[in-house]
Amino acid sequence: MNFTLNILGTASALPIVNRYPSAQVLDVRGRLFLIDCGEGVQIQMRRQHLSILKLDTIFITHLHGDHVFGIFGLLSTMSMLGRKTPMNIYAPTAFGKILNDFMASFGEGFNFEPVHHAVKVSAPEKIFETRNMEVLAFPLKHRIETYGYLFREKTPMRNVRKECIEKYGLTLAEIAALKRGEDVVRAPGEACEPSVENGFVRFSGSDEPAVLKSSELTYLPYKPRSFAYCSDTAPFRQLSEWIKGVDLLYHEATFPCGYESLAKATFHSTTLQAAECAAAAGVGRLLIGHYSSRFPDARFFLDEARSVFPAAELSAEGMKVDLPLVRM
Repeated sequence: MNFTLNILGTASALPIVNRYPSAQVLDVRGRLFLIDCGEGVQIQMRRQHLSILKLDTIFITHLHGDHVFGIFGLLSTMSMLGRKTPMNIYAPTAFGKILNDFMASFGEGFNFEPVHHAVKVSAPEKIFETRNMEVLAFPLKHRIETYGYLFREKTPMRNVRKECIEKYGLTLAEIAALKRGEDVVRAPGEACEPSVENGFVRFSGSDEPAVLKSSELTYLPYKPRSFAYCSDTAPFRQLSEWIKGVDLLYHEATFPCGYESLAKATFHSTTLQAAECAAAAGVGRLLIGHYSSRFPDARFFLDEARSVFPAAELSAEGMKVDLPLVRM
């Protein structure tokens, strides 16, 4: 059950050699979700052997060109490759006009429908879900309307400890309730306490209701995994609360230390500000990216981020980050 992030682009506004604009593909159990769609996304997907036709859903953070210019070619290629199923695109409201203009000019012959779902939230809110996963959108602090996205697996059905089934003589209905996380209440007089007599398990009644606690008789089969994507944004207090405890955080770090004034003026973050957000949120790992073209070699960004948050990493084109399944 894979949960893998594929980095397609790490550049900010101006792409440079070997650095593409913002785009990532998150693979959750074989379903591919594209997050932002800067120029070159098709080339990068082919280079990384990610199927364009298998893209499930697209999430756009905001309508600056380095995050959206790649979508026009991508949609056209999907049509030429014979896509039939609708492509759902979650993006700010203003994307609707952009999509309509594109389809009016270039959509002739499309055999599928690009469907825009307007994102408009003022706090974390669920906007999309599958059987195993949900996506929340939350506002970021940028020059224009911008959203971050939190991808997280749903809490799985609990497993009943095998030894408890016989010990308490659990019925199928009780097992189902315990798996849902519900406690089972047995009425007075119902069998509740097991004992062994002549090699046989017997149950004695009780004058009081008996409670079989799900937390004691069951366990989670695995820990749900989570990933938060935050680009572009200036620092703000609520963000660390909204992404608290995620396993993996991607946070823009457009500028290094010493460029705080420029970061503030452009509503971006520095390496230290990204790391401080990760530390305040108590995340598992931090990926930084969206590097300014002023710095063709951003390797020194890493030392700055790790001075505050040791589990920081640099994102890079072609990078794959796996979140392993942790069984409980």
